[in-house]
Amino acid sequence: MDLANRPLKILTVDDDAVDRLFLRRTLQDTGLKLADIAEVDCGKAAIAALDNAFYDCVFLDYRLPDLNGLQLVQQIRAQGTLTPLVVLTGQGDQETAVALMKAGASDYVDKSRLNTDALAHCIRSALRIYEAEQAARQAQQEVQVSNALLLQQNQALEEHRQEIQRQNLEVMRAYRLKSEFLATMSHELRTPLNAIIGFSQLLARRREERWTQQQTEMVKRIYSNAHNLLGLLNEILDFSKLEAQRLELRPGPVNLAELAENTIAEMHSLAEQKSLKLSLQLHLKDPMIINDPLRLRQIFINLLSNGIKFTDAGSVLLQISSAPGAPTDEVLITVTDTGSGIASDDLPYIFEAFRQVDQSHSRRHGGTGLGLAIVEAIVALMGGKIWAESAPQVGSTFYVQFPRVVQTAS
Repeated sequence: MDLANRPLKILTVDDDAVDRLFLRRTLQDTGLKLADIAEVDCGKAAIAALDNAFYDCVFLDYRLPDLNGLQLVQQIRAQGTLTPLVVLTGQGDQETAVALMKAGASDYVDKSRLNTDALAHCIRSALRIYEAEQAARQAQQEVQVSNALLLQQNQALEEHRQEIQRQNLEVMRAYRLKSEFLATMSHELRTPLNAIIGFSQLLARRREERWTQQQTEMVKRIYSNAHNLLGLLNEILDFSKLEAQRLELRPGPVNLAELAENTIAEMHSLAEQKSLKLSLQLHLKDPMIINDPLRLRQIFINLLSNGIKFTDAGSVLLQISSAPGAPTDEVLITVTDTGSGIASDDLPYIFEAFRQVDQSHSRRHGGTGLGLAIVEAIVALMGGKIWAESAPQVGSTFYVQFPRVVQTAS
């Protein structure tokens, strides 16, 4: 604030007319612009004047007929008036000055030392302090408003968070119910399917000579379709267990070479139907590992059947070796095919559940779209990782890497 350009309104409070006149003349000689100098002779009149008008500064005598300076300062401040108060006294001590300042006085001046320079300095100091306090109060009010707004926003965010949490709980509950339903239905459906498979095998063995070629083919189709349907149900059951975190590994000694050879032998008939070359290459010095043989076989079958399914001509190759450059002793399994391949845009999503590159109803290759998702989850349980490389019309290679010794979760 520029005090030199602002007319000031001053209030003087003194019961001595001579002192009031001296103070008026001294104020007029300070060089400050004065809009008005009002005078009252007692404390009650000062309080009334401050209630009715605004003053930039108040000079009050410590000794008044109705109140002393300390009492008047206390009453003025108690009413919420923040105008600068300068107490004038002809005699006083340090203890009185401290009491006045604590009560809210802006300054304490000895009348015997009062002159134009001291008075001008006193007014300037009092007004600067007042303006600083006003700015601080304004900033504090703004902070309080901001805090109130932040508190309101935080409450809204907390309510939103609680709503999201409630929705998440509902989603998790629905997810769990879905998994339980899938597990129950898969289990219930496997019983009659196993019976269909068993009876179809018996029929195929006891067909004798009186069966026609068409009847034999029908029995084979019953067996094949029931076996395929059982495989789909097993995938759904495994996936529901993984979702419910109920699928556990049962590690034990496994001859990985022997397991791979047996799996390749099982898959040969499937490859022969499409005239594909299915082969195995072993590069392991020590084929003995600690792992779950059932889940390892499931990894082999899923990756090999995928390779065969999406390859119309050429070969599918299974390779097993020690992982090159691995920080620990790990095994690397690769399955390479010469099939249709996967576009680079689709490659990041192939391990998602129910995700298939061809999502159309008229797609050539069936399946649940769970095979790779299940393999990825099983590999993760083993503490390993899986990734793929592929190029359209060239083929795909899937890599599975895991420790030679798999630890069960504690």
